[in-house]
Amino acid sequence: MLEGSLELSGNAETGRAPPPVTPTPLAPLGTQVAAPGTFDFRWFVGLAIDDPVWDATVFSKNRDRLLDGAIAAKFLAAVLAQPRVKGLISSDHFSVDGTLIEAWASLKSFKPKDGSGDAPPSAPGHNGEVDFKGEKRSNETHASTTDPEARLYRKGPGMEAKLAFLGHALMENRSGLIIDACLTPASGHGERIAALAMIEPRADRPTAITLGADKGYDAADFVNELRAMNVRPHIAQNTSGRRSTIDRRTTRHPGYSASASANASRKPSAG
Repeated sequence: MLEGSLELSGNAETGRAPPPVTPTPLAPLGTQVAAPGTFDFRWFVGLAIDDPVWDATVFSKNRDRLLDGAIAAKFLAAVLAQPRVKGLISSDHFSVDGTLIEAWASLKSFKPKDGSGDAPPSAPGHNGEVDFKGEKRSNETHASTTDPEARLYRKGPGMEAKLAFLGHALMENRSGLIIDACLTPASGHGERIAALAMIEPRADRPTAITLGADKGYDAADFVNELRAMNVRPHIAQNTSGRRSTIDRRTTRHPGYSASASANASRKPSAG
């Protein structure tokens, strides 16, 4: 049992089912601030209206236990296994998207792996400013001392590089429900690799399924892998200074336009 008596069952006194709340173990400080006035969250974790909110130490311990036990994945699987939910889910048509998730680490923690070049702060104190001007930093030579798994990543040209991870969500197109999600290190191929891993178990069937995605997934290796799995790539065409890998074999089908519309309407889910 988690500290603070985290219970996933319904309310024993009223017999009511849990309210539609999805708590996250990844933001303990934000949750600690929100919990005093968030009655649904208090009900979900078993805190009475006048019970004191857990302190940061309890949150940290519970977060680690939730992550180590893959509780979020088990919770999602239990929800998707409900008979009422099963009737809402398509087994033929899916969409995938990714988003940048900033690490809880500052750029000041991104230091040379060999320990050299630790510039002293220009101002006294724990949070003194450090001048990185002229210093070349990359994931090959540097790592965050706060979160070594975080990687320096830029979402697009001209955008700020941040220490981050990539979050990925697989949605079915009938009701727009998220049916799978994962977190990976930030890299240029991370979104496509995660998409293949999430769609592959659902492609193990005699008939083809479809996968919609934005133009960031329009890459020859990714499209070829999908077709080898018997997955039709309903991916937005990327024609910015190049030829798209999605041709008339795919775009001539009415289902391609339907997948494009579904994917556009589902994008806020991943973001």
